[in-house]
Amino acid sequence: MNSVQKSAVSLLAVVGLTNCGAPSIPTTFDALVDRGYVIVGLDDTFAPMGFRNEQNELVGFDVDLAKLVFETLEIEVRFQPIDWAAKVLELDAGNIDMIWNGLTITEPRRLEMLFSDPYISNRQIVLTKADATIDTIAELSGKTVAAQLGSASEDAVKANAIFEDLEALITTDTFNSALLELNAGTVDAVVVDEIYGRYLISQNPGTYRVMTETLGDEFYGIGFRLGNTTIRDTVNDTLFDLIESGEALAIAQAWFAEDVFLDRVA
Repeated sequence: MNSVQKSAVSLLAVVGLTNCGAPSIPTTFDALVDRGYVIVGLDDTFAPMGFRNEQNELVGFDVDLAKLVFETLEIEVRFQPIDWAAKVLELDAGNIDMIWNGLTITEPRRLEMLFSDPYISNRQIVLTKADATIDTIAELSGKTVAAQLGSASEDAVKANAIFEDLEALITTDTFNSALLELNAGTVDAVVVDEIYGRYLISQNPGTYRVMTETLGDEFYGIGFRLGNTTIRDTVNDTLFDLIESGEALAIAQAWFAEDVFLDRVA
């Protein structure tokens, strides 16, 4: 064996050892149970679904809902903040087991992940400053609009005919950053999920207004890796059992003061 062959064999041996030591990605719920915990990926700036309070603790509607589901399933849940634009990469790499944080179900996303049944509805709304006179989609022509990168809000703008008539679409890492642009006057409007927008308005009365027209209705679901059907089905069934039994109602009342849950898809 010459020196080149020896080097190649040594390299293969190192690669083989590295692969043997790499943890496998759980593909079934039993595998999660064997590991002892589940990792939920989220954007920790997306109030009121998942965000940090003044004590820097993760709180929110989806956080509480996930805690209830996994408490019922008797498995530890760990929350992992992620870059929302890289959510599919995080999921596919096995860094998280699911995405549960106001995740909009869209057809393009169905090609990248499995979804639970939709459990809550949402709309894409347009926020402006309180003194703005823009009130229709058509009036956004020639204006600069901001949205979070990789969000359903960005998709909604690009899917609308007004996109071609905008001065510019600015994308930011978070919705909070988009709102800073609005506050600074560098953009004229921000497209956001209604759930987030309404919460923001409630926390900042007199600062923002919502345009009359919206950019469409949508639904939230939990996203899982393609092929992980037993994980999806176990979580989905448990979630809707808790909704139908009324056990999850207290969470909806705490965050929205009403029952916001959808019926299970037949």
